[in-house]
Amino acid sequence: MSSENKVNSSKEPFYFKSFDKIIGTAHNVSELASEFKRLLTSNEEALSYHLREGHITQWLRYIGEDELANKLHGVTEPHRALEIISNHISRVNLSEAKRTNSPQAKPHRKPSAGKRR
Repeated sequence: MSSENKVNSSKEPFYFKSFDKIIGTAHNVSELASEFKRLLTSNEEALSYHLREGHITQWLRYIGEDELANKLHGVTEPHRALEIISNHISRVNLSEAKRTNSPQAKPHRKPSAGKRR
């Protein structure tokens, strides 16, 4: 299941916290990547904490992103995690583009023999 660009309102977002203060929110994998980029410059320690404690992989499993959760399992370095997330998004987007442009995805039309009167 992929929720790269979709916001699933029935699922709780991921809240990045620093102590008891919410410092970021992600509703899907794309937003997770954006928050990682932003927080790498402002609060890398919070990213390390959430990775180390497994919070991000737990949330990814919760929203149905098991493949990405498996890739991030055991990763504690925020820059490496962002690289994995970004590569995952690119791969999923490429796969979806190929599927959309494949001959099977296009409606089949019989060639017209022309109208006869």
